[in-house]
Amino acid sequence: MNRYDSYKDSGVKWIGEIPSHWEVKPYRYLFHYLDYLRMPITADQRSRSNPRYDYFGASGIIDKIDYYNVDDKVLLIGEDGANLLLRNLPLVYKAEGKFWVNNHAHILKPIRDDYDYMAYVMEAADYTLYITGSAQPKLSQANLNCVKLPIPPLKEQNAIVAYLNTVIAKIDSVIAQQQKMIDLLNERKQIIINNAVTKGLDPNVHMKESGVEWIGEIPEDWEVKRGKYLFRIINELSTTGKEELLTVSDKTGITPRSAKNVNMFMSESLIGYKKCQVGDICSNIMWMWHGAVGVTKYEGVISPSYAVYRQQDEYFIDEYLDLLLRLPKLVKLYTSLSTGLTESRLRLYPTDFLNIFFFLPSINEQIIIMDYLEKVCHPIDQTIESATKQISLLQERKQIIINNVVTGKVKVV
Repeated sequence: MNRYDSYKDSGVKWIGEIPSHWEVKPYRYLFHYLDYLRMPITADQRSRSNPRYDYFGASGIIDKIDYYNVDDKVLLIGEDGANLLLRNLPLVYKAEGKFWVNNHAHILKPIRDDYDYMAYVMEAADYTLYITGSAQPKLSQANLNCVKLPIPPLKEQNAIVAYLNTVIAKIDSVIAQQQKMIDLLNERKQIIINNAVTKGLDPNVHMKESGVEWIGEIPEDWEVKRGKYLFRIINELSTTGKEELLTVSDKTGITPRSAKNVNMFMSESLIGYKKCQVGDICSNIMWMWHGAVGVTKYEGVISPSYAVYRQQDEYFIDEYLDLLLRLPKLVKLYTSLSTGLTESRLRLYPTDFLNIFFFLPSINEQIIIMDYLEKVCHPIDQTIESATKQISLLQERKQIIINNVVTGKVKVV
């Protein structure tokens, strides 16, 4: 490993020592902010039928739309959102040409001609001390301005970029291959789940029209009932605040927040949070349109702004109901029923959820379906888990390489 001849203390913990001839500068001296260009997008704008431009938010490209509010070559960094809440880490993206940026990402244009180097060093920076807030953590422009970055001369920046582009491209290629395999396996798994949950396992069963658009045909011995006859709203609040805090995610369902490795932004007290017990439905009202709902395997509390429902009778086994609630067709229905002027304000309220019609196989058939899915999906899940671990290791290696090079620990000139 090549190193520079001499080093000095950068004065910044995450950077450590840097080559003696390098500088350390805060964001405010490195970027022009174009945040005045960003804005939320309305539901009407999202529904247009000629999508041509990338739509960016705090987590990168969200969608394609037929509007743009930026026409430039810039760097985007998340201001708020799930990555700040769960990882204390804003995501950094390159954006060039015509695109739309919503109000959850900062728009930065490097003052000097060092766009590519800045993209790498922004990704390496530690933002932990500059993120504020609890329920809605935020990396404000004022705080972002204070974050310091190591800055080598332009000639060295170009050499660093050339080196990293070559090395990172190889790693990204392997990551992309693994991710493609995961996507295909997840797609195959979802098809298996969708067919089993919505049609049962007997390919010769007689089907009937359900009379409900989102459901379509179902086996002739299945029932259809409106949600208000299946579930009731639960508003039991914590009086001690000593229960386990749970999170509701579209990706992982209901999980203890402690398992998310979150060390910041905990509320001072959980008193007044909504209590839930094993088997309850928990939904994030603000993200139901994205599938943030599930059946909890844990007893605990969730945010008071979320919703808790409990079965009025034993209509479903927990595992089957969890899959049913997260079916893509049903999530699409949640979206159509959610109200709000902009994406960040869409809500699916309990009255609308309880008006949805659901299909009901017998409990015995649900058990048979879940036994089948466990047998068929287990090897798929194992392969996905193995590939996911491989991606995690590659991303860790990638980050170490970037950090070492942009802080001068490794000399590539």
